[in-house]
Amino acid sequence: MSSQDQFVSLLKTHQNIVHKVCNLYMDRHSEREDLFQEITLQAWKAFSSFRGDAKFSTWLYRVALNTAITFYRKEKRSPQIYIYDSVPESASEDGIDPIEMQLKAMYAAIGELSKIDKAIVMLYLEDYPYQDIGEMMGITANNVAVKMNRIKTKLKDEAKKQLEQS
Repeated sequence: MSSQDQFVSLLKTHQNIVHKVCNLYMDRHSEREDLFQEITLQAWKAFSSFRGDAKFSTWLYRVALNTAITFYRKEKRSPQIYIYDSVPESASEDGIDPIEMQLKAMYAAIGELSKIDKAIVMLYLEDYPYQDIGEMMGITANNVAVKMNRIKTKLKDEAKKQLEQS
């Protein structure tokens, strides 16, 4: 199997990782598509350096997160123009499930985190151990644990604010 075929096969198997990163860092569909392409390109460029010391999924997470953070910074430097066809209607309180409201509040709270903290939360929610998260982020497992404790506190406070506002 050629390296190109191997890359395509591995990427197809683990493309959900790239989609999760894209959804976490970009709000609009077109931005997510652009980021997906950029991550794929960067992963292909770096694939020759993949030695197999770590799992491919771990390596791909690292490439995806680094690319997303770089891509996000570039996007924020350029002026953003949004065109809205219509203004969304606000939902009534009567038809909304309390669990759904809590989830929305939590996702809104995650959206308020720094890009690095978002990445750590995403990996944590994927059930990666602190050691693996540390390797992907380039920090120690102890540093991940400290950051997660701080992030959890921030998320609780921010989600509470979000729920009070709704």
